[in-house]
Amino acid sequence: MLGRVSFDRNFTDSMYAKKAAKKGMLSGSGRFLDGLTKAFTMQYSPNGFMDMMFLDTSEFDLQHYDFTFVREEFLGDIRTALFDVQPKAHLGQGRFVGRVWVEDEGGNIVRFTGTFSATNKRNLYFHFDSWRGNVQQDIWLPMAVYVQDQDFRAQTYFWGYALKLPTSNSSDNESIVVENAADNSDTGQDLSPLQAERHWANQTEQNVLDRLTQAGLLANPSDFDQVLETVTNNLVIGNKLELPSPIHCRVMLTSSLESIAIGNTIILSKGLIDVLPYEEDLAAVLSFQLAHIVLGHQIDTRYAFNDRLLFPDESTLQRIEMNHTPAQNEAAAHKAVELFRGSVYQDKGANVGLFFEQLNGVQQKLPALLTPRMGDSLLRPDGQPWLADLTKGAPALQVDDLQQIAALPLGSHLKIDPWSDKVVQLHVRPEPLLNARDKMPFEVTPIYYRLAKYRPPTTAPAGATNASVTPTSR
Repeated sequence: MLGRVSFDRNFTDSMYAKKAAKKGMLSGSGRFLDGLTKAFTMQYSPNGFMDMMFLDTSEFDLQHYDFTFVREEFLGDIRTALFDVQPKAHLGQGRFVGRVWVEDEGGNIVRFTGTFSATNKRNLYFHFDSWRGNVQQDIWLPMAVYVQDQDFRAQTYFWGYALKLPTSNSSDNESIVVENAADNSDTGQDLSPLQAERHWANQTEQNVLDRLTQAGLLANPSDFDQVLETVTNNLVIGNKLELPSPIHCRVMLTSSLESIAIGNTIILSKGLIDVLPYEEDLAAVLSFQLAHIVLGHQIDTRYAFNDRLLFPDESTLQRIEMNHTPAQNEAAAHKAVELFRGSVYQDKGANVGLFFEQLNGVQQKLPALLTPRMGDSLLRPDGQPWLADLTKGAPALQVDDLQQIAALPLGSHLKIDPWSDKVVQLHVRPEPLLNARDKMPFEVTPIYYRLAKYRPPTTAPAGATNASVTPTSR
């Protein structure tokens, strides 16, 4: 699901409309949520996943709840008081039942786990673990919710608190004519038809990137973009590619495994980045979109007209066509293999092959994860990887081999800053694997934050960067 929460008068949600379903192996994934309804024999409500950012929106007080102190506990750097909470009798359904963590300085609730009460034998609510973060000075806001119930797991992430949306009377398109003005620059010159075409494509690229950012789908530029660009440059340099302009990289804030090339910008989804265990895996998926750029597979340049992008944010997935045709993907796949084998990653194709083997093993169980919302899938319509040639010579997938890591769980590399819409690379200590179950490829796992007080951003010295290449192990 992908939606927007509105706090204007009423607490409501507005879901992002999906692209029209296309026939193919994964065409049934659009019915995934309908399947949830049947599986749990209850009415499915997308808004319910957003309700879990609150305990009780109007009556969370001593008149309606009983509080029992349990102990003090640290959540990261934050010292909290822990309370068990029960609604008083005969208050009806939908009251919070569970446990809350209250930070000791401002009295803010920073975490709560439990469910909502029901008045009959059939429970209408999931059990959940809801987290809040100190996103600005003295401001704690919902960041994420983890749900686990009835053999069902889910993660909900919130971002876009400081999202700047376009205004209807923006003056960006206004221009001022200065009479008798002359170009006195020494470098002024006309553009050739090819240069004009490239400028037009660049305008398209910038318009689409801005629109995706305004719609809350694209992460704002961050240090991690430089990590992606470093790996991409390794492919460019290794193959001695002469490109008219540098390749840039961005992150899409969604979990479905997909990638896109928009002009000279490669976009990978957060979910795709999270499940890749090694740098060479990252290089492989980047090579696929780099190949599209090298082969000149551009998106529709009519988006250079900004008025074509004036539609509601919730229609973005339907109104911007960015995925390539099967023929373009086929050509890009052949070129991507060539680019990978011409780079410093040429001797590490075995790990890439293992990733796609692991992907093949779960594709029937996880159709929604493998169905792109906007860009290109990792798989052909018949279910085979576009980069299947990189699997040749790969060792057999050994599930019980603890030294063989083919894919990671979701959330393994990046977290989202809910205020700035930037992604931040996780700094985790490798955890020893005790059994094959600990690998958890492509799985949804519990959420745990090491909470900290808000610190205003500092200005780094010129030329300094915190970016580093994606770790090659967990």
